[in-house]
Amino acid sequence: MFSIAIQQQQYKTYILSDETAGSQLEVVPERGGIITRWRVKGEEILYLDAERFTHPDLSVRGGVPILFPICGNLPDNSYTLNGQQYTLKQHGFARDLPWEVVEQTTKDTATLTLVLRSNEQTKAVYPFDFQLVFTYVLQGNTLEIRQEYHNLSSTQLPFSAGFHPYFLTGDKNQLEFDIPSQEYQNQQTKEVYPFNGNFDFNRDEIDFAFGHITSQSASVIDRNRQFKLTLDADDIFSMLVFWTLKGKEFYCLEPWSAPRNSLNTGEKLTVLEPGANYKASVRLSASFF
Repeated sequence: MFSIAIQQQQYKTYILSDETAGSQLEVVPERGGIITRWRVKGEEILYLDAERFTHPDLSVRGGVPILFPICGNLPDNSYTLNGQQYTLKQHGFARDLPWEVVEQTTKDTATLTLVLRSNEQTKAVYPFDFQLVFTYVLQGNTLEIRQEYHNLSSTQLPFSAGFHPYFLTGDKNQLEFDIPSQEYQNQQTKEVYPFNGNFDFNRDEIDFAFGHITSQSASVIDRNRQFKLTLDADDIFSMLVFWTLKGKEFYCLEPWSAPRNSLNTGEKLTVLEPGANYKASVRLSASFF
């Protein structure tokens, strides 16, 4: 049995439930369309800095922020298009703007569809007309994020897209990673290193980009919490980023469609023709053992 409830917390919060499976999903449309909680069998899967979340002027640290129209940051937060310079802050603006709820269903799944449309605010930093339609689907132990990227401009629409999920963990040394790549780039030093499946969690910060993935599926086993997390992403998501901070009870495994600065370099950038649209999906599954 599926249901969707609405709670007026600090923000209006939509709570999707699969009562049979004991799973729940919480979405806050006006705070960047973000997923703030995902529970499976009553267990929290996501991390959320609840105190930081209460401050609208701070970026959210937790849940599943949406990255669009860039992933990562640009040098000096700027890019040049047709000879004109624009300023665009890290990860773009989709995670900061209010999204509109346009559909809810509870028949065979619990689904919530949100829309973000270009406006004068977005066009000041990204001079295009677009529409994003994201549908969150909860069924059993699986969360799917279906995406539609629409170019409503009379010119080509260049973008990269991704997600920045924060997964809750206790002892990071109890984590086992299956990331389909043999090397990574340290995003701070730009040095490339071979990957043997392990991370040094004594580092203050880990910010590694896996740009040459051999599969669209990755997984993490948390021995401490006794569950396996699986991330499956469509082909547009050409890379994975792993990020964590020492002393914090989270790790991030992020599907990105293109690397940092692709709006300037063009590397792996997605370009939609006028009137075209692109559909993609990311699926997360949590299995306890």
